[in-house]
Amino acid sequence: MAISSLAVSALVWFRRVTSIVLRRGPKHNTAMAPFNLILCPNTPPLFLLPPPSSNQVRGWILSSSGPLKPASFSSRRTRHTRWGATADVKTEPLVGGEEDHNKVSVDPGVERVVADYEWTEEWYPLYLTKNVPEDAPLGLTVFHKQLVLFKDGNGHFRCYEDRCPHRLAKLSEGQLIDGRLECLYHGWQFEGEGKCVKIPQLPTDAKIPRSACVQTYEVRDSQGVIWVWMSPKTPPDVSKIPWFENFAKPGFQDISTTHELPYDHSILLENLMDPAHIPISHDRTDWTAKREDAQALCFEVTEQTNRGFAGWWGKKNEGSMPNFLRFEAPCVLQNSREIVDKNGEINYFTGLFLCRPTGQGKSMLIVRFGGTKRSPLAKLFPQWYFHQNASKVFEQDMGFLSSQNEVLLKEKVPTKELYLNLKSSDTWVAEYRKWMDKVGHGMPYHFGHSTISLPKDPAVVEHAPAGLVAGLSASSPAKGGIGTMHAPNLANRYFRHVIHCKGCRTVVKAFQAWKNALSAVAVALVALAILVSGRQWKALLLASASICSIGVYACSTAIAMNTTNFIRTHRRL
Repeated sequence: MAISSLAVSALVWFRRVTSIVLRRGPKHNTAMAPFNLILCPNTPPLFLLPPPSSNQVRGWILSSSGPLKPASFSSRRTRHTRWGATADVKTEPLVGGEEDHNKVSVDPGVERVVADYEWTEEWYPLYLTKNVPEDAPLGLTVFHKQLVLFKDGNGHFRCYEDRCPHRLAKLSEGQLIDGRLECLYHGWQFEGEGKCVKIPQLPTDAKIPRSACVQTYEVRDSQGVIWVWMSPKTPPDVSKIPWFENFAKPGFQDISTTHELPYDHSILLENLMDPAHIPISHDRTDWTAKREDAQALCFEVTEQTNRGFAGWWGKKNEGSMPNFLRFEAPCVLQNSREIVDKNGEINYFTGLFLCRPTGQGKSMLIVRFGGTKRSPLAKLFPQWYFHQNASKVFEQDMGFLSSQNEVLLKEKVPTKELYLNLKSSDTWVAEYRKWMDKVGHGMPYHFGHSTISLPKDPAVVEHAPAGLVAGLSASSPAKGGIGTMHAPNLANRYFRHVIHCKGCRTVVKAFQAWKNALSAVAVALVALAILVSGRQWKALLLASASICSIGVYACSTAIAMNTTNFIRTHRRL
């Protein structure tokens, strides 16, 4: 409890000291506005500011299909004809419209529209490039497909089906030898386009059969993210790889984190599309998130296509919609905003969420918050501090999102029969589920607004050790106890984030090493203080031991901040 209080206090202090002010140009005749760095991954823009006047706010319509064009909120924004992304003749409306706050009116029905969609003919975000291990294979999944990603001897990224053709052992449990991927069951080795180049059990003069190869998947490294094309038959469409214009701008800096989460990717996307929950769920986690600020929001959908939707949103009582949101198939969500500083320079800010379905009831998220302007004070804080705060935010949501996942699987009905969506908060959620109606038939499973398709394949269950070994495995967050190959525990922050983050993993190991060293020194100093006879020497040695003890406590606190889950005060026993 003391550690959590310390973290929250430090975060609030950090908010205050890192707040900077951007003054609008004199021609806009507007007041100064605070500019606050957001550490909350669920907050759509990286920076929350009071809404500028409409002639200042511009958003970027981000697309992977071509060059990006700026769209001004006041003069360049256009309305697009709504298409019916529903599967019924009649659709359930959003509750709480301005026309009547006490009853629900039925919107005019539209004919069901179904779009061509094939989930394998898409690029999925696998991993942050910087976090891919240099010396070991990495097991990953997309829906129910198990993959193994590694870097070969030439520094090229390779992605295979995570299954040895010999006896179906996982290749991700293997090792890299001279840039080749070796199955640790019988030592078969693979390289390049999945070709088997070594079978130790074959006679020296025998040829390796052609059938002894593995299925390969195309991967690309784009803007610091590894993307995989999931179709083994259709050639990869490179034009579909998302390109994020703001991340390519000069001076753009981002903080990127990876999180594995115990609920479906569609529920994760819903949560990220829901700015209304931030003041309640993340009250005081961030300086700008306060439950008393919960209020009605306003939305405007400006684009709807077979590949997603886009539009503007903002707080209703502020009378403007400065935030631009875009969802694009299969799992890319971004919030963008532009701010004009006192010199007339435009600063670009983006919150980018790359969500990968990793199986039934599981997902992996790459979060990237960035901007072309950043407070110099932010550089004084290490990245692991931002990462642990991001983990805290996901833990605040995790309980009710997991329960939501359970209800959807139990009820087995479309969301329109379960959700009570509000026009003043749930517009993006409704749009997303209606998009699912349109393309869900091309996915392994989906939960739409009016349609539902349950998983046909049983969920993949990773088996962990039992009994005493299981207890020891769960006792130490740093290495999973005995060994490192045990099934990840998604209820544990270490397995959800730290093992996927090279920086945080290194930091935890360093703090552990310092903690052990300082503990040993403190014990040695106390022993010397007991042995020496001079009072001055005793005092000096005991004082030194006290300083080492403080260092031990600081290291323990830092380790706990990186590996201990957030628990709400009222939930503690």
